[in-house]
Amino acid sequence: MSNAIFTPPAPHNEPVLGYAPGSTERKVLQTEYDRRMKTVIDAPMWIGGKAVETKDQRRMSPPHNHKHKLGMSHHGDAKHVRAAIDAALKSKRDWEHMPWQERAAIYLKAADLISGPYRASINAASMLAQSKNCFQAEIDSACEFADFLRFNVAYMTQIYRDQPGSAAGMWNRLEYRPLEGFVFALTPFNFTSIAGNLPSAPALMGNTVVWKCANTQIYSAQVIMEVFRLAGMPDGVINLIHVDGQVVGDTILRHKDFAGVHFTGSTKVFRTIWGEIGQNISSYRSYPRIVGETGGKDFVVAHPSADPLAVATALSRGAFEFQGQKCSAASRAYIPDSLWPQVKKALLEDLASMKMGDPRDFTNFINAVIDEKSFDKITGYIAGAKKDKQNIKVIAGGKSDKGTGYFIEPTVLESKDPRSVTMCEEIFGPVLTVYVYSTNRWMDTLKLVDATGEYALTGAIFAQDRAAILQATEVLRHAAGNFYINDKPTGAVVGQQPFGGARGSGTNDKAGSYLNLVRWISARTIKETFVPALDHRYPFLG
Repeated sequence: MSNAIFTPPAPHNEPVLGYAPGSTERKVLQTEYDRRMKTVIDAPMWIGGKAVETKDQRRMSPPHNHKHKLGMSHHGDAKHVRAAIDAALKSKRDWEHMPWQERAAIYLKAADLISGPYRASINAASMLAQSKNCFQAEIDSACEFADFLRFNVAYMTQIYRDQPGSAAGMWNRLEYRPLEGFVFALTPFNFTSIAGNLPSAPALMGNTVVWKCANTQIYSAQVIMEVFRLAGMPDGVINLIHVDGQVVGDTILRHKDFAGVHFTGSTKVFRTIWGEIGQNISSYRSYPRIVGETGGKDFVVAHPSADPLAVATALSRGAFEFQGQKCSAASRAYIPDSLWPQVKKALLEDLASMKMGDPRDFTNFINAVIDEKSFDKITGYIAGAKKDKQNIKVIAGGKSDKGTGYFIEPTVLESKDPRSVTMCEEIFGPVLTVYVYSTNRWMDTLKLVDATGEYALTGAIFAQDRAAILQATEVLRHAAGNFYINDKPTGAVVGQQPFGGARGSGTNDKAGSYLNLVRWISARTIKETFVPALDHRYPFLG
């Protein structure tokens, strides 16, 4: 047993590769993409370190080419969930007693695998399974995932170093125990980095995890599990299951050893989970930790002093990168009438230059939305907006086609009603609604933004007038957990902009910071007195 006090390597943000024509990384990624297109895989569950296959097999296809078969995923039932829980509980003692530096080494190795030999693999998998262009895959799957792994190690050591003071004659210590029981991680389709971070963040702190990823993310989740195994993650620490939602409620959320949930997904699902936990609260060994990042209806507000080109660029990128399928995507915009003609012109020019199609063609900015259910939901919102001719005007896009893939044009709606449906409800697709306000109603507009909708995830304001920036920052104090000044509301970087929102957008536990990791520990205070008292009488009794 070593008696040294170790210092892990300082974390750094993984540099984003450019994938320019003729670059080595472009050729390597295209080769891996083509290889995967030609390879049909089985995607099993992983329980206790073993690949688990079942008779319930479901086809995996790229959203941009849904007739193509990537492979078959294996789905389970309640008995597989119980097996995953048992595996997590069985491995818990050895994992939580493993020296912290050994856990750290596994994560640092996983980060180097992701950013090194597995970079093309995880990027190509995300391009295929989630229809991301090469840049969106790079910043998510390779860079942000590696960042989570490296920075979480640094945050873990920061937490462990935080110790109380001690008076003379005693030694006070804080021990940071993992939670008592198992943690459930429930992850969405849209970010491979989130899929990797939600189970691994609690595990780093000594917890063992049952992980259910979205069905449309199973393909790239297999790469995550492969990387963790190669990095030395012991069997049973993270157990990947593919089951239906009702099985989760009936099995995981009723188990006495359920210790917490790490969630990213819809507000509706998160509230359902919270409600079920509340109903079962008396049956748990301890009060479960509930950590969730949910929906958003993210805003961009321009002041009359704003640079119109900067506003237009923020809208074209913030609303339409990855087809608007980001919790942080710009979905509603408030532009003064004095600025709107210039912003509109630049925005429409941007949209006209965007190509849409298969991510294998690196000139395509826009790809497909994730599946048919999403396609139908988004196009339903667009159809509804088209019917409201009195208040809504479609100024760009509006067309769609799901013959080969689930393609929807980047769509911009101009609304006369600031409380129209598409100004208030989360769409989670390439639809931006713009409300043009009277230039002399700046403060009223800020109050309108704050009062619209139930969410408070991200938001951005554009202004060159510093007084306006101060006004917006104050009025919109609780309107966004991530607030951007003269930048788009997307693209939070681990270690730089801790991510999360409040209100209907979640518990704001800030992934990418130490604040998230402290949710996965249960501290124990230890006081040791070197020479204990031998007489109960105090001086005042004399």
